[in-house]
Amino acid sequence: MSLKRKDLLGLRDMNSEEIELILHSSESMKEFIKRKVKKLPTLRGRSIVNLFYESSTRTRTSFELAGKYLGADTVNVATSTSSVTKGESLIDTGKTIEAMGVNTIVIRHPMAGSADLLARNVSSSVINGGDGIHEHPTQALLDMFTIKQVKGSLEGLKIVIVGDVLHSRVARSNVWGMTKLGAEVTLVGPPTLLPERLFGNLGVKYSYNLTEALKDADVVVALRIQKERQEAGLVPSMREYAQQYGITQDKIKLAKPNALVLHPGPMNRGIEIDNEVADGVASLIQEQVTNGVAVRMAILYLLNGGEDSEYIN
Repeated sequence: MSLKRKDLLGLRDMNSEEIELILHSSESMKEFIKRKVKKLPTLRGRSIVNLFYESSTRTRTSFELAGKYLGADTVNVATSTSSVTKGESLIDTGKTIEAMGVNTIVIRHPMAGSADLLARNVSSSVINGGDGIHEHPTQALLDMFTIKQVKGSLEGLKIVIVGDVLHSRVARSNVWGMTKLGAEVTLVGPPTLLPERLFGNLGVKYSYNLTEALKDADVVVALRIQKERQEAGLVPSMREYAQQYGITQDKIKLAKPNALVLHPGPMNRGIEIDNEVADGVASLIQEQVTNGVAVRMAILYLLNGGEDSEYIN
C-alpha cells in the first residue's frame, strides 16, 4: 500500500487514514533498524536529495540514514556552497535537481510555504522538512509514533504542548495530527507566545498556567525557546520563563503517574526542561531520535511506491 499523493507537505491536509498508514509502516521500519545489518534493496535505483536552507542535525541526518537504509542514493546539498549563494531561485534550484533524475527532494527552508512552492514546480516528490513557522510534519509524525508505541493509541489522551507556540512549526503540525487521531490538546505559554484561536474550531484548549494544564496530562511536549524571544521583548527573561513554563520534577508530578515527556530538540536544559526530567523515566526524548529514522523510512517508502515487500514484512 502507498500514499495516494506525490508530496508530504503538512498534516493539515492529511486525513487520519494517511497518518495511521505512516505510523503503521513505521513499526516495521523500527524493527528493521534493530537489525545488525541495516541495508534493504527496497529503494534501490531511487535517488533522494536533502536540500536544507537551515542548519539541522536530527532531521537531515535521519533522512539521510533513512534513504541509505532503504538502498536509495542519498545526496546532501549544502546551500552555503551551492548556486543559491549566487542568487539562484528556489524554483530554479528545484528544477535543476529534478533534471538530474532525482525522485525525492527533502527541503527545509526558513520561508513558510516554500515546500508547497517547490512541489508545484517539480514532478519529483517533495517532503517538507520544516518551512518557516508553518509546519514540520515528519517531527509531528515521529512524536505521534513515539506516543502510540507506549500508549497504543492517541484517542482520548490529554496532551499538553508548552512553550513558544507562536513560532513553532512543530506545535502546528502536532496539533493538526494529534487532533485527527482523537487526542485532546492543550497549548500552554506566555500570552506573547500563545495566539488564541490559532486553530479555529479544532477544540484545542489554551492556557497561560502550566501547573493547571498539567493536571491529569498523559503526555507533555516541551518546545524549544530561542534567546531571540527575550531580545525581542516577548519574554521578560529566560530565568522567569523557566520558572513559569519549564518542565521540572515538581511540575511533572501534577500529570498522571505514567505521563510521557517529549521534546523535539535541541534542548535548552534548565530552561524548557530540567536535567532530571530530560533524563528521567518519563522521558522519551532519545526514543524520539530512533523513531525519527523509522518514520522517515516509512515516508520515503510509501511515497516511492510502497508496494508490499518481502524485505519490509
